[in-house]
Amino acid sequence: MAEAEQKTRAGFVALIGEPNAGKSTLLNRMVGAKVSIVTHKVQTTRARIRGIAMEGAAQIVFVDTPGLFRPRRRLDRAMVKAAWGGAADADIVVLLIEAHRGLTDGARAIIERIAEELPKGKPVALAINKIDRVKAEALLALTEEMNAAFPFEKTFLISAERGHGVEDLKAWLGAELPEGPWFYPEDQIADLPLRMIAAEITREKLTLRLHEELPYQLTVETERWEDKPDGSARVDQLVYVARDGHKGIVLGHRGETIKAVGQAARTELTEFLGRPVHLFLQVKVRPNWLEEKERYSEMGLEFRDGD
Repeated sequence: MAEAEQKTRAGFVALIGEPNAGKSTLLNRMVGAKVSIVTHKVQTTRARIRGIAMEGAAQIVFVDTPGLFRPRRRLDRAMVKAAWGGAADADIVVLLIEAHRGLTDGARAIIERIAEELPKGKPVALAINKIDRVKAEALLALTEEMNAAFPFEKTFLISAERGHGVEDLKAWLGAELPEGPWFYPEDQIADLPLRMIAAEITREKLTLRLHEELPYQLTVETERWEDKPDGSARVDQLVYVARDGHKGIVLGHRGETIKAVGQAARTELTEFLGRPVHLFLQVKVRPNWLEEKERYSEMGLEFRDGD
């Protein structure tokens, strides 16, 4: 009976940090499912994907913000604005840095902006990730250096990939969140619509398969989603590229690239949904997709004229 008397807590936690600091890996580890796509390319997390983790009677809703970097294009600027907006709205902010990289110029710039962008008194915790890559003395020195740069509520030493220290961070977050009813049913792991998760999975496969520049010139949209009477789902997706030349690269020789991408995405989507998925991909050239308002709304970003 004791558990029933426990007061429920719920709130939003924003993970911020430089691109590739390990935010998506940490989110997936906390939630216990692959919600946010993980690749080794920067800027892959475009939308504010939320993952939901349960910690005792607390429901932690994670806002996985786009990596904070110096924006050049309209899409980049919208992503950075979304990241800071997500952090300002959250109950708790966690800054993630990489142990082996230390207090980089990028991390320093983020710390400076925390003071400008976040309301006064907003709790900010520090999570030093990839601790298995450095020695204990170096970790101690980095912890001191970081806390001299900003008054963090608490510092956690973690390895998001291996799981070290993640439970401690999760327990602390659960205890710090405000008392109140849960936002979502307990069995719901992400509030991102399935169509968008499906599009992100396909985009991840394209990102992993293709070389450097192209992934930022393409986007994936789930055009149709049909649940079949036999329990399977038919999913039709469009891959938009900016140029004709890009279409050829995405298709590959005799369509081999897009076929391999489709197979990999279908396998993962089938596993994610726990039922068969029939995935159909089509590649279309849309020169100005980076300037289209609708594409931004789909990604949960704000499109501002004159950006």
